[in-house]
Amino acid sequence: MIKRIAILRAINVGGKRKILMADLKVLFKDLEFCDIKTYIQSGNVIFSSIKEITDNEISQRIENAISEKYEFDVPVIIRKVSELEQVILSNSFYQEKEIDVKKLHLTFLKEKPSLENRLKTEAYDYSPDKFVINDKNVFIFCDGKYHQSKLTNNFFENKLKVSATTRNWKTVLKLLELSKTN
Repeated sequence: MIKRIAILRAINVGGKRKILMADLKVLFKDLEFCDIKTYIQSGNVIFSSIKEITDNEISQRIENAISEKYEFDVPVIIRKVSELEQVILSNSFYQEKEIDVKKLHLTFLKEKPSLENRLKTEAYDYSPDKFVINDKNVFIFCDGKYHQSKLTNNFFENKLKVSATTRNWKTVLKLLELSKTN
């Protein structure tokens, strides 16, 4: 069994697109996933799959089930726990001495952006906020508050032409920690 994390975009924000975590666990169980844990209301699910199935197939199954049950669309991004470990190790901002993790965020991309879109996006400079695009991830350093930054999900989705969702670094670290416990 491979342990994975599903990161759902834009649920339970401002009282819209509400999905209770207990209901989400049932939905995952109905999809025949196991070892299901949720973390906070923003839609983070750690789970395992008994069947051999690709991340894209899993994402599509979850999206379809949510659409059928709740009658709204929710993009779902899947990462294997081993991928998340590598992502954490490759964040150059996180490796800096005395970095304030409250200033770090990770934007998960559903797929790797085209080279052309990545290069165009990397040309933007919103200093003192900074970002680094690495494969299917964007590492973000926000000098101020994230909600005041121009480095939003919408920015990356529009420029990179892929679905995205962002978590603060504390949540990213917690997801890894929870995925290591039984």
